[in-house]
Amino acid sequence: MPIPKAELHLHIEGTLEPELAFELAARNGVELPYADTDTLRKAYRFEDLQSFLNLYYELMAVLRTERDFEDLANAYLARAAAQGVRHAEIFFDPQAHIARGVEMGTVVEGLGRALAHSEAVHGVSTQLIMCFLRDESAQSALETLEAAKPYLDRIVGVGLDSAEVGHPPVKFREVYEAAAELGLRRVAHAGEEGPPEYIVEALDVLGVERIDHGLRCMESPELVARLVRDRVPLTLCPLSNVRLRTVDVLADHPLPAMLDAGLLCTVNSDDPAYFGGYAGDNFDAVRKSLGLGEDRLRELARNSFVASFLEHDEERRARYLAEVEAYEFS
Repeated sequence: MPIPKAELHLHIEGTLEPELAFELAARNGVELPYADTDTLRKAYRFEDLQSFLNLYYELMAVLRTERDFEDLANAYLARAAAQGVRHAEIFFDPQAHIARGVEMGTVVEGLGRALAHSEAVHGVSTQLIMCFLRDESAQSALETLEAAKPYLDRIVGVGLDSAEVGHPPVKFREVYEAAAELGLRRVAHAGEEGPPEYIVEALDVLGVERIDHGLRCMESPELVARLVRDRVPLTLCPLSNVRLRTVDVLADHPLPAMLDAGLLCTVNSDDPAYFGGYAGDNFDAVRKSLGLGEDRLRELARNSFVASFLEHDEERRARYLAEVEAYEFS
């Protein structure tokens, strides 16, 4: 069994495997522009973030009903559990669905059914984080938050994702202030393709508690010192970084240097169906390519639970951390 871990950077739409995509397409009468699953898998060769996003949004067309979203979440949770995930904080992108005529309630109710039974069925505790698309307008984000209000009993926080360059965090100041007033936790993608200044903005303007990606912080010693001092978690996604050309090869990934600097790093899968691996696969990849020893792997697993939004259940967090400490590597 892989080392116990929490997954904190996971887009549920990015867990749509080709086989399920074709199954849902057939169920909903959607015609995909690919002959078969093998042809679709070959399309998963991206030049950059935008080329990935084009395919990502295209395939969302198969997600139509509550049952579709429930099936999507259950498929992810089964795979995650097999790779040692004990707690998952799951992103979803309501704007991408609302734009297709799929209502907020359809998405949340469908995902919620799977998440409600996750611990009993998969042994994985869960939380749901609603993301705003940064390449959409600030007004659209505000409307999305308003639409989510009937479902906030099932949504723990808000995030910010999609194309980063040209869409600085400050654009979403108002919606993050509103989210804070509603008591929602706040995270944001920053410093993946965007500059270190976007990380600073996410912290100072949006008031985020975690930075998703954040690897470009290494370009600013002052920012690294701040992140270390304030223990701001970074949710890194190594295989994603390679697939999207943020890092040329995994052996060049800055993760070891980030850990050496004292940063609170976690390892996650991002969009695993598209990027070649789930959480455990990412752990295995950094172990092999970066030469991380058992102490570093245990540190990454420990960090994942420390960085999780489990303040409402410190007993659970302590139990998960005890599992990490007791784990014996094979």
